[in-house]
Amino acid sequence: MNFVCPDKKCEKCGRLIAFRHENEKKFPTYYNGPVPSFGSLDAEILIIGLAPGLNGANQTARPFTNDYAGDVLYPILKEFGFAKGEYRKRKDDGFELVNVRITNSVRCVPPQNKVTGEEVNNCGHYLIEEIRSMPNLKAILTLGAVAHSALLGVLGYKKAAFKFAHGAVHRLDKHNLLMLNSYHTSRYNVNTGVLTYEMFQDIVRKLKELC
Repeated sequence: MNFVCPDKKCEKCGRLIAFRHENEKKFPTYYNGPVPSFGSLDAEILIIGLAPGLNGANQTARPFTNDYAGDVLYPILKEFGFAKGEYRKRKDDGFELVNVRITNSVRCVPPQNKVTGEEVNNCGHYLIEEIRSMPNLKAILTLGAVAHSALLGVLGYKKAAFKFAHGAVHRLDKHNLLMLNSYHTSRYNVNTGVLTYEMFQDIVRKLKELC
C-alpha cells in the first residue's frame, strides 16, 4: 500500500480551509497546505505531533521545520542516531531522518494552534492509512495528549484504558505496537518548565531502547 498525503484539494475541514485562504493572502510565499510527513515509510518509528505551526511547517512544508518545537526535536533525534546532516530549518537543508518518520494529527495549520475534535477525526483517515503503509513499524511516539488520543482513536482502543502520561509506555497488543508518550516540544512547554531538554533526551533514549 502506498500512502498518499492529503493535498490542497482536501475540503474536509471548513475552518482550516478558511484559515488557509487567509494565509495565502498574508503569506503568499508559504506552502499553505496539508503538510506531508517527513521520513521513510520503511521506518520502525513514527512520531506524531499536533499540527503544523503557522510560520513553521505551514511555511516550509516539512513537519517541525522552522519551528521552536523542531529546534528541540531534531537535534536530540540526531544526538541519538535517529537523524543525520545539519538541521537548518529549511526543507532543502539535506537533513535526513534515520529509521524515523514524523507526521501530525492534523495536517493543516489551525488558528491559534488549536485543533477541534472534528478536525482530528477528519484527518484520522490519513493517519491510519499511513500506519498501515509502514510494514516495519514497531513504536509510536506521541507528542502531547492530542496526538495520543488521535492514535488511540484511529486504532480503535478505548482512551480511558491508556491514559496519557509523560514517559509512559503502552502496549497496543492488537497491532503489535508500543506507544510512548511525551509532552510536546513546544515553546510553551519548554518555557514553562513542563518539558526540559533533558526530559526529552530521556524520552528519545527510551525510544532507542524500545527499538
